[in-house]
Formats: sequence, structure tokens, C-alpha cells
Amino acid sequence: MSALQLVIHQARYDFRAFLRDPRARGFTFAFPVVMLVIFLYLFKGSTISDGGQKLSAAGYYVPRLAAMTVVGATLAGLTITVVNKRQSGALKRRRATPVPAWVLVAGDAFTSVLSAIAVVAVLVIIGAAFYHFRTDAAGIGMAIAAVVIGGAAFCCMSYALSTFTGSADSVGPAIQLATLPVYVVSGIYIPDSVLPGWLNTVGEVLPVRPLAVALEAAFDPATNHGSRVDAGALLIVAAWGLAGLLVAMWRFSWVPRRT
Repeated sequence: MSALQLVIHQARYDFRAFLRDPRARGFTFAFPVVMLVIFLYLFKGSTISDGGQKLSAAGYYVPRLAAMTVVGATLAGLTITVVNKRQSGALKRRRATPVPAWVLVAGDAFTSVLSAIAVVAVLVIIGAAFYHFRTDAAGIGMAIAAVVIGGAAFCCMSYALSTFTGSADSVGPAIQLATLPVYVVSGIYIPDSVLPGWLNTVGEVLPVRPLAVALEAAFDPATNHGSRVDAGALLIVAAWGLAGLLVAMWRFSWVPRRT
């Protein structure tokens, strides 16, 4: 069996396990959809200033909540999955099989990124069908590329973050504590124009807002001087992913940690 076939086989198994977990499905699929409907209902008919452009509520919140979806499906969801598997001994048992370690990692990462793409597609469909969100095939293609790049980076960060959590019971609250303030600073819930300047500066160097900006450029190139590719924003996200990969390579363990 080739390396690609091994990854696909492992990813198929991991994706089925994910679909059978109602808590994972609810958080990954339902939460972004509910948030999108709430925000677009509250700001229906409003325009939001962003990067010198006037955007509709759907034009602003679809890419922003799409970025939150990527973080939720990769950084949050995968970290919880990895910690639970490690503390239950499942990682140690899987590592003892003949399957290469990188295939096990790639299977989980592939599942997380695929889940993110699926939910982002749902957000775009809802925005286009009910809230006049507009994009085209080129925008969707670039958005998928940004989701894949961002998803891969956040998967690397999730493996790094999992090394700092030793309890399966505490990983969920720890993830919420780490991500919710970042969402606020990154303009996911509150428009950038409302935030103080220093918070916008902080958000620009964290990985969530650059991913949202890259998705916004893909859907609406007018927000990025007419270009669908915001290379600078994607570079920031990739740099965070590389840092996460290096930390994971240094600290990651397959055996349960003492709590």
C-alpha cells in the first residue's frame, strides 16, 4: 500500500470516528452556523467598514466566521482529540501498530481540514442563499486554498498546544480560554473599526486575523487592493504553523502524561 493510500485509509477511519461523536459534530458544524445566523440577523442591512471598504454584514462575517471555523476544526478540535487519545492510551496503542507515525498524524490533520472545508462551504451557501453574499468560482477556489494552508498551520499548532495540557478534563476549558480572547482581538465578533488601535495591532500578529483577512481577500479582492491572494497574511499564518511544528517535534509524546 502506498503512502497516499495509507493516509486516505487512516483519514477515512478518523473521519468516521469524528462523525460518530455528537459533541464534535455540534461544536464544529453547528456553532459557526448559529453564530453566522445571529450576526447577520443583528446587522442585517448594515454596512461595515474594513480596510477602507464598505462591506455588507455577510461580506464581513462570512470570511471572519470561516476563519473561526478553521480554528475550531483544527486547533481546538484536534487538540482535544489528541489529548483525549493520549491520556486514554489510544495514541500509545496506535503507535505500537505497523502504521508509520506520520500517517497517524496526517490522518487526524486531514480529517480536521476536511471538516473545516465542509463547514466553510455551508457558511458560504447560507450567506449566498439568504443574505446576498456574493463571490465567484475564483474566490471559492482561493478560499479553499487559504483554508488548506491555514488548516495545516493550525493543525501543527494543535499538536504543539497538546504538549502543554496533561489532563483530558482541562483541555476543553483551556482551549476556550486561549481562543475566545483571540477571536475578539482578531475582529471575528466585533468589527476591526470598533476595536482600539493597539488591539488591532495585536490582532495583526496573531494567526487568526491574518487568516480571516486572507479569506476576505479571496472572496472580495477589493479588500486587498484588487488581489485575491493576500500573501503577507498567509505568510504570517504559515510562520505560526512552522513554529507549532517545531515545538511539536520537540515536545510531543505518544504516552499518557501524569496529571
